[in-house]
Amino acid sequence: MTTTNSPTRQPLTILLAAPRGFCAGVDRAIQIVETALERFGAPVYVRHEIVHNRFVVESLEAKGAVFVDELTEVPDGRPVVFSAHGVPKSVPQAAEARGLFYLDATCPLVSKVHREAERHYEDGKQIVLIGHAGHPEVIGTMGQLPAGAVVLVETVADVATLEVSDPENLAYATQTTLSVDETTEILAALQARFPAIAGPKKEDICYATTNRQAAVKAIAPKVEALLVLGAPNSSNSKRLVEVAKTHGCPAAQLVQRAADIDWSALAGVARLGITAGASAPEVLVEEVIEAARSRFDVTVEELRTATENIVFKLPRALSVEQEAV
Repeated sequence: MTTTNSPTRQPLTILLAAPRGFCAGVDRAIQIVETALERFGAPVYVRHEIVHNRFVVESLEAKGAVFVDELTEVPDGRPVVFSAHGVPKSVPQAAEARGLFYLDATCPLVSKVHREAERHYEDGKQIVLIGHAGHPEVIGTMGQLPAGAVVLVETVADVATLEVSDPENLAYATQTTLSVDETTEILAALQARFPAIAGPKKEDICYATTNRQAAVKAIAPKVEALLVLGAPNSSNSKRLVEVAKTHGCPAAQLVQRAADIDWSALAGVARLGITAGASAPEVLVEEVIEAARSRFDVTVEELRTATENIVFKLPRALSVEQEAV
């Protein structure tokens, strides 16, 4: 039997941003945990959330992953995975000192930032890192070098009060999940104050962050409200909300999944935008669309601003035969 939406239901056009959701780095990190479980059996330990999304974390827990805050919680003889955000050098050093078998799921684009910072440090430069204090990626990047080698700026205002060792001997790097527009403003302030500051050969903000923000900029002026599927501790997801608000859709909000949506607030909305942060799976987008179909007469459209085909290889330890740990 064929069922149709009630004709009395309010029409709602959902405009999907594309690209949205998982990026290559997140996909790789999840595959690392899943492949490790297949290869070594449960439990496989993961230091910190593999990516910032509870749905993903809980799905992996159901398969046998155990998430811990510190290596001290990992028993001897079991493999441990480091999260996609990267870790300070002290973490793999501590794992090696204990003889733990570890897999590094750091996104290769974050690792690129780490290597750039190391090269600048070897050239005698102090590094100015544009990022958010306390974010795991920032902690990991700053932890690649000795204390004082990297200084953090979060805002344009921070640049004015920044104290450095030698204004003529600086280089900058950025967190990969920042707002493109905001970072451009901070970088302009840095270059104005420190004209000799060196930068990366290629932009540090990753392709997925840039593409998802561009897609939101394209749909924000076309919708009356916009939902970003993502976790409250997801930097790139929160940036998508900010981008939407500053590019034509003040009624943008972050939700983790369909159950979190206040549907009454969408009464009277004829065009709803939906996107997802780089650590949010497409199943959560589909869940929201189905929830909307149960309340509205829904039409779905997609606006694509870029096509992504990047794939990152798994670590060598998982791509070749290994003896069970």
